[in-house]
Amino acid sequence: MTDFQDDNNQPVTPGSDGAGQQATDGPQFALQRIYLKDSSFESPRSPQTFQSQWKPTINFDIKTRSNKIQDDIYEVVLVLTAEAKLDEQPAFLVEVHQAGVFTCKGFSDQQLELTLATWCPNILFPYARETIDSLVVKGSFPALMLSPINFEALYAQQKQQAAERENPAPAGSGETPTQAPN
Repeated sequence: MTDFQDDNNQPVTPGSDGAGQQATDGPQFALQRIYLKDSSFESPRSPQTFQSQWKPTINFDIKTRSNKIQDDIYEVVLVLTAEAKLDEQPAFLVEVHQAGVFTCKGFSDQQLELTLATWCPNILFPYARETIDSLVVKGSFPALMLSPINFEALYAQQKQQAAERENPAPAGSGETPTQAPN
């Protein structure tokens, strides 16, 4: 581990207050554990699926959930589901529940919600992506290689949709739905 020095050239460990004590001011965030909670892979039409040219339609779904385990300790579960179809027939369905236990101490309610919905899934996603890719390849399909996900944008979109559901535009407000020309 690299040591840093304070103004008197004394070693300081990152996260300490310079006197060898752990800093406790402000919010604290720590990853305790990452684990695979559940996974499944189905290829219901094998081996017929392998007889067709591989040009699938891929449907992808992502969900997160969190629950408090005890004071300041939370489990976050990232659920990724990918389904490949050939000619409207299922080629494979893979689902992964990647989970982690996180310490979140000293956060406001808003900061905690944001952390559990964005930071934690960002940490879990590479593990879930690797698991999905591995399962798909073991099923003898080409690697899926999921693109990175912007959890901050998803969170902002969910918050905006929730606000719109709570406060719909009043009738006669001048806002009308637009339709594409035929």
